[in-house]
Amino acid sequence: MKELYTVVTGASQGLGKSFAFELAQRNENLILVSLPNQNLRELCMELQSRFKIKIHSFEIDLTRKSNVLKLASWINDNFNLKMLINNAGIGGTKEFEKAGVHYLDNIIQLNVMATSLLTHQVLPNLQRHDKAYILNISSLAAFSPIAYKTVYPASKAFVYSFSRGLYEELKDTNVFVSVVNPGPMKTNDEVTKRIESQGFFAKMTSLDPDQVAVFCLNRLEKRDTVIMVNQFSWLFLKILPVWLKLPMLSNKIKKELAL
Repeated sequence: MKELYTVVTGASQGLGKSFAFELAQRNENLILVSLPNQNLRELCMELQSRFKIKIHSFEIDLTRKSNVLKLASWINDNFNLKMLINNAGIGGTKEFEKAGVHYLDNIIQLNVMATSLLTHQVLPNLQRHDKAYILNISSLAAFSPIAYKTVYPASKAFVYSFSRGLYEELKDTNVFVSVVNPGPMKTNDEVTKRIESQGFFAKMTSLDPDQVAVFCLNRLEKRDTVIMVNQFSWLFLKILPVWLKLPMLSNKIKKELAL
């Protein structure tokens, strides 16, 4: 019997790391991907020791197309895939006119290019098996433009739209596509500081990445095509007209500029 693997990008910290731990507990073999110098190998050694799974790591910068193709080629040449979790992503808070080209390009390349291109390249691998899954990580930001983030919510709207379209295209095949739209998560000290600067509502609706990982994988098993972790926040964004939610969200985000 062929050994099957799950790929998790952005696996060294935050939600990606939570996915890695939860999948390891579920006895899934893993391919973990992150930037270099993120302690990924140490994480792999810990998971392998604790859960006795097979695990491999690949350290690479996915903002470069050639690197995405290199990763995909290595995966396809060496492994049989059960699942792809496109978790790697980047955001930030800056005034658009003051943002550097590198800053803007990184968001677009990682959130848009890497997500779509890696999916495209490993899809034939996933199609070889009875049941396979693609889980893309979007954001609640996909449902509203936000000043001082500008490109980030637009990139997450792409991830959402891409995932829904791909689901429809593949719904009669063995590959099931889902997208999750989590809200703010306290993934590290810097992010926690940003969330807490936004006031009571942001702190009350922020999420724990470990709980999000468990919830997402459970809903994926139930074949939810769109996974909403925080229903209240999602309903808030769906109900409010853009002329109201745009300045409301933007004024909260503007506070991050002073951090």
